[in-house]
Amino acid sequence: MPPARSQLGFGPLSFGGASLGNLFRAVDNAQATATLETVWDLGIRYFDTSPHYGLGLSERRIGRFLKGKPRDEFVISTKVGRLLEPTPERAHQPDDTWFLVPATARRVWDYSADGIRKSLEDSLDRLGLDRVDILYLHDPEQYGVPGDIPSALDALVGLRDEGLVAAVGVGTSDLGILRSAVAASDIDLAMVSNRYTLLDSSARIGLSDLCRTRGVGIVNVGVFNSGILATSEPREGAHYEYGPVPSTIQAKAHRLAAICADHGVELPAAALQYSLRDDVVRTVVVGSADPVEMRQNVERMAAPIPGGLWAELEAQGLIPA
Repeated sequence: MPPARSQLGFGPLSFGGASLGNLFRAVDNAQATATLETVWDLGIRYFDTSPHYGLGLSERRIGRFLKGKPRDEFVISTKVGRLLEPTPERAHQPDDTWFLVPATARRVWDYSADGIRKSLEDSLDRLGLDRVDILYLHDPEQYGVPGDIPSALDALVGLRDEGLVAAVGVGTSDLGILRSAVAASDIDLAMVSNRYTLLDSSARIGLSDLCRTRGVGIVNVGVFNSGILATSEPREGAHYEYGPVPSTIQAKAHRLAAICADHGVELPAAALQYSLRDDVVRTVVVGSADPVEMRQNVERMAAPIPGGLWAELEAQGLIPA
């Protein structure tokens, strides 16, 4: 049986598995394993993945690694909403997403109760584990039938109440969907993507207090906004929300970097730690297929940040007071 939701433990930094699904670049199995070994050695114990990430490749890699670890020493989440249907006739073609994998399956949206249950069963098979701890409804902003979202969340809650998972939630960048889910359903977690960052604090303004009132924790992902905040000085050619960086965002990122430097702080360290000042944020999830980058993330999460930095960013109107 999974642990009770009140017993789920999150450290400040957790691991996101999209990169291990070959997001934007191919990663071989040896490097994927080396990354996971480094993550484990660094003390990170919450691993998030999804069928969407490389058509199940991320789940298979993470599951293979965790299968050799004591089950009560880690927390793992995956997602529902997309079923993977085999397409052997397309196996010689590339997948038509940002994941660099063969098109051995196609993603089929299914927010029905049966589809959600099947998605969990399929994920357990790919993971090679007997259970996951957390299930998220994935990318509802991309799903074409908004009216199905409440019933899908009810189905997730039902799986939790059966004892099949310890906690359930929804993962999206759409604050409207997140607010509705938190207000009207009995979910445990809101996985917020790209909306609780130094460049976009809209979740701090529009979601945090509601989550606190409803007893829902925030799992914060995308704190680097796809890369623009991942280096001490924003790079030309970096991404913002998976695309080119708008000029206004580029200018704001440079202002943030300059103020951080004045306080002796690296911009990525501030980006990692910013949302954890809010007690409703349970953890920050970052992903990389590079062991060096994961070590760097852990070091930056532990870097001291003077209170004067946050005060100046507030005074300059760069983050909400």
